[in-house]
Amino acid sequence: MSFFILYFKLSAKGKIKPVSDKIKKGKEGEMLAADFLVGKGFEIIARNYRHKRSEIDLIVKKNNWLIFVEVKMRSSDAYGYPEDFVDYKKAKNIIDGAEEYTYQQNWQGNVRYDIVSILEQQGEREIVHIEDAFY
Repeated sequence: MSFFILYFKLSAKGKIKPVSDKIKKGKEGEMLAADFLVGKGFEIIARNYRHKRSEIDLIVKKNNWLIFVEVKMRSSDAYGYPEDFVDYKKAKNIIDGAEEYTYQQNWQGNVRYDIVSILEQQGEREIVHIEDAFY
């Protein structure tokens, strides 16, 4: 039995529209990263948390740590590894969102910022978890 997932979004006018391949790949990457982290003993707290200009792919928890995770997925390393595409501006936006989230939740424990890098090429998939990627 085979199946596939169709992704749709609801437009502002209430029309259903198919989602772009880029968004599909992003969602696939986030699902892979979440599964990978759960396998390493992390608990998924939130997905796609948004605050102003910030969008945090995953918020996970392990022990007394709250970890904000940026997921990057690429199909080639020709222009660099996936984690190379988390620039200063992106990191700053994540930190801004994380500060708001910790304030809303009254989080008193430790905080960390990680990247899950997923490189998929020639049928092979490499998932790398980079702890304390930025601060």
